[in-house]
Amino acid sequence: MSTMSRSFGRSDLANGAHRDVAVWLLACCFMVAVMVLLGGLTRLTHSGLSMVEWEPIRGIIPPLGDSDWQLFFEKYKQSPEYIKVNAGMSLAEFRGIFWLEYIHRVWGRLIGVVFGLPFLWLALSGRIGRAMVPRLAGVFLLGAAQGGMGWFMVKSGLVDNPAVSHYRLTAHLALAFLIHGWMFWLALDILADHRPIRRRVAGETAGIRSWLFVLTGLVILTLLFGGLVAGLKAGLIYNTWPLMDGALIPKDLFPDGFHSLFEDIKTVQFGHRTLAELTVVVALLGWFRARARLGGQTPAAIHALGLMALVQVGLGIGTLVMVVPVWLASAHQMGAMALLTLCLWALHDLDRRL
Repeated sequence: MSTMSRSFGRSDLANGAHRDVAVWLLACCFMVAVMVLLGGLTRLTHSGLSMVEWEPIRGIIPPLGDSDWQLFFEKYKQSPEYIKVNAGMSLAEFRGIFWLEYIHRVWGRLIGVVFGLPFLWLALSGRIGRAMVPRLAGVFLLGAAQGGMGWFMVKSGLVDNPAVSHYRLTAHLALAFLIHGWMFWLALDILADHRPIRRRVAGETAGIRSWLFVLTGLVILTLLFGGLVAGLKAGLIYNTWPLMDGALIPKDLFPDGFHSLFEDIKTVQFGHRTLAELTVVVALLGWFRARARLGGQTPAAIHALGLMALVQVGLGIGTLVMVVPVWLASAHQMGAMALLTLCLWALHDLDRRL
């Protein structure tokens, strides 16, 4: 049997994929994380509406000379953002916001290439088994949908109001987290096939597994509300903690009933804060419980999860009281991704014990 055959043989793994496939998926996860970071920076620096057209192929080519720059600038001048916010902006200032959005879009296309071409090769060459192919195909389709959602979001800020829909922004962010989480879980599946199953301790881990499911749900809800906060720019007001508008539970919440939970700036911020506080409490209680039950067998992911929950709530409070500085708000967004990733890692690792 050849080295290649031994390397990718069926006897190697139940999931039909080699370790190298996991490394490739983890590299794609890293690229998606960078994409989320770039997306946050474009929003925070008001760069996201600087490119008023979506050209999936031609858009890869940046402005190459003064005439190209002038053409892009003239198109931007027709947008609501220029007319209502940036009237009188110079070409040099336009270049400053253009480059970040350009890099953001090109990086997204690069992720598609880095994922799509190796996937095609792996599938056609038999390097991955039949069970893995549809799961990876699902990731690719989600990636394509993410590109479309990104433009759908940008379009909402090019019609009349120079601000994107907070619903579309949240959906765009949620898709990125879903893609990242799915690839990360698949990578863990593959890597787990190369490790022996640990000693069964199902009785000790059943309650901890339930805690992790609840915590993961809270993390997801909190980050979704974070997207709404970002889209509504709700972090720019009520910049105190733990009091909000002078009280633990401020007045005038839900002025328009249930819809206020998604559209009223005050109610949305309160919802995000409350979910974040509940998340860190649940995370720390579960962490202490896991340590008490498992002792020295407590997975590293659970230790990291407890610590990251503390770091993330600190980043959130800092972002709020400092009135959303770009660097800190970006760190807070990436903290959400790190927290969700650790939840998935802890869940997967604990499943190996059941």
